[in-house]
Amino acid sequence: MAESITRINYKETKVPVVFEEGNFVPIVSLQLVFTNAGHLSNTKDGLADMSAKLLNEGTKKDGSVGFAEKLDDHAVDVSAHVGRESFVFEVSALKSEFPYAIERLKELLRDPNYTQKALDQVKRQKIGWLTQKKSDFDYVAATKLREILFKGTALARPYDGTIESVKSMTLQDIETFISSHLGYNNAIAVIGGDISFDEAEKYVNELLPLLGKVKKEETKHFTVSDKKETVLVPEDTQQAYIYFGAPFHYSYKEKDQYKAKIAEYILGGAGFGSRLMEEIRVKRGLTYGAYSVLRRTKYASYLSGYLQTKLSTQEEAKTLVQKVVDDFVAKGITAQELESAKKFLVGSEPLRTETLSQRLNRAYNEFYYGRPLGFSKEQLKKIETVTLEEMNTFIKAHPELSELSFAIVTKK
Repeated sequence: MAESITRINYKETKVPVVFEEGNFVPIVSLQLVFTNAGHLSNTKDGLADMSAKLLNEGTKKDGSVGFAEKLDDHAVDVSAHVGRESFVFEVSALKSEFPYAIERLKELLRDPNYTQKALDQVKRQKIGWLTQKKSDFDYVAATKLREILFKGTALARPYDGTIESVKSMTLQDIETFISSHLGYNNAIAVIGGDISFDEAEKYVNELLPLLGKVKKEETKHFTVSDKKETVLVPEDTQQAYIYFGAPFHYSYKEKDQYKAKIAEYILGGAGFGSRLMEEIRVKRGLTYGAYSVLRRTKYASYLSGYLQTKLSTQEEAKTLVQKVVDDFVAKGITAQELESAKKFLVGSEPLRTETLSQRLNRAYNEFYYGRPLGFSKEQLKKIETVTLEEMNTFIKAHPELSELSFAIVTKK
């Protein structure tokens, strides 16, 4: 059965349900996605993530271990996690155990483990993780790049939290975040597997009364810096970690997303077939890998990329990244590059839709970004027919990609 989008009436809200029936394997999965409830909604650094982690500590009645044993005894998974824009509950189980799994989610929603003991446990884990990240120089460079590109905004903040912000968090902070961000009126249900739509609707209708109504917020859009800054972060490192980014004046609402996809692939997403890899690794041997993507989200559109190199070749690699991007924008791509990109993007399509979760995720994204179901398939057809002239006109229309800023972790 193909993916579908249906809306369930609940109180004054029409709750979207993304659904696909697939009975090849007797498994059912459900995601309850709350929009505008992720990292970018933090009122304290790391609060959304800490809220999800506390919900993964089970119920107050059973505690973390007792609740986990309930799940393990029936081989079901009930968990919470966050992204930049959304907060997600995820439930998966064998078809025969799915009603049991839903009951456990209902228990969790009714009786979260709002205890100081659970919060202290989550704090210890998070502080340990943040302490480790101080010596993860990829993480350090990526965090610094966000600070440069999105100065003064929520995206520039350490949304995973800091040791200080985690230590200062209270149960009240988490309870307030959850009650004010997880509501029936900002929920999207994504459900699929060996289940009928009528059954899926029944389960969603059982969950919605356990949620309150929240104040819905519009997704903020952040402007990317075009100041071409370079910030060096001195650390005790044996190599340079170079992260770079630039504005991309292009909206997720545009209909020709396929052009951005091709440009992204050729510039830095094609592995050994990309410009960055060819110039920086293959021709000069300055790195094991160099990559970039063109991010096109509701909150921002921008180029970002990274590589590692020897300390002695740091400046050469940075200069080369700038030159590769400058040449890409000024001269466009070749007929051979376009042909190779078409073959890969069209030929690898089955790998991106072979599992139920992949298809549901694609359908969810099409809905979330206001696109009709089947948009991705239509884009694929356009990839096959796009001309070199059309692609180069598109690429040359984005000189802002050359406005690169760099965050470089290097030797003290």
